[in-house]
Amino acid sequence: MNTVESPAKRVARKALENQDLLLLGLIALLVAVVVVNVPSFWHIETLFNIIRSSMVSLVFAIGVLVVLLAGGIDVSFLAVGIFAAYLTCRIVPQDGSIETAILPIAVSVLIGVLLGLVNAVVVLTAKVSSLIATLATSAIFLGILFAFIGGVVLNKIPDSLAQLGRASLLVVPGASRGETRLNLLIIVVALIAVAVWTFLTFTLQGRHIYAIGGDVEAARRTGIPVKRTTVLVFALAGALAGFAGILHVSLSGRADPTTFFGGELDVLAAVVLGGALITGGRGSVRGTIIGVLVIAVINSSLIPLGIPSIWQKAVVGVLLLFGVTLQALSSRTRALRPILDPDDPAMTRTARNPIEAS
Repeated sequence: MNTVESPAKRVARKALENQDLLLLGLIALLVAVVVVNVPSFWHIETLFNIIRSSMVSLVFAIGVLVVLLAGGIDVSFLAVGIFAAYLTCRIVPQDGSIETAILPIAVSVLIGVLLGLVNAVVVLTAKVSSLIATLATSAIFLGILFAFIGGVVLNKIPDSLAQLGRASLLVVPGASRGETRLNLLIIVVALIAVAVWTFLTFTLQGRHIYAIGGDVEAARRTGIPVKRTTVLVFALAGALAGFAGILHVSLSGRADPTTFFGGELDVLAAVVLGGALITGGRGSVRGTIIGVLVIAVINSSLIPLGIPSIWQKAVVGVLLLFGVTLQALSSRTRALRPILDPDDPAMTRTARNPIEAS
């Protein structure tokens, strides 16, 4: 029996399967609405500001994506990021040139890896959901940070990080006066995105992450090392969080232990909006990048449109619901083909009627 798909359903399915195009269309629509009302918004300075505001969120989001692909949910990434960055600023030498910035970056990433391994141990030994486990470890990390490391804002960060935060890749005239700059660290962020995409797409360990998120029991039965892959996932997420934390410190020029409070929603919404399934097994770095840009464009658009910034969280919450709804609709409109479809060219005469063929 043939399953005939109506033209309207076919169009809807194609649109939902190309969620990236939908998001790019949403970005274009948002920019058009703002430009009509505020023509000065259309300037390269706005683009540089959006890119700058997206850099830290993107690195965090890629780490969250990796955990989601494996079927988990990590809500400790912001705590890991600020813990690693703040501790790094406390222990590394304050003097140094921009060439020595590799030391605080490496230290922060290493601390992030260690905290990620703590998350992995808790998830594997306590045998609780990653959401509960990382919610608990997040509170523990922040408690240790404020109780033993420090809770005051560090307005003086290592010189190497301060110089790195001021290094410019491109300098152009501003919208009205002065100059606007694109930070050199955008190259590092782009390389990280490409590296993680390559890892997930072309390596065996990357495919294992997708397999575990799709069906952990099936992955285990096929011989995939589930525990080892889980450790790898949280270690990688911790490393990315550690880098994101030190990146934020470099760009802002200060280390504030409260800087990321309440920012989980923006990052999670960006990843889900970019097409990552909350249940795991599906998602991409490309979609995550687009999701982060959507959130950044919206946050940059509200003030020029005269909308109070207090509405930012509400808008992001709506976008999170929008992303989850798109996923649900995509699964419902996906075309179903009978296993034994006689019109399928792949069905040979033998396959169509094995009794007759015998």
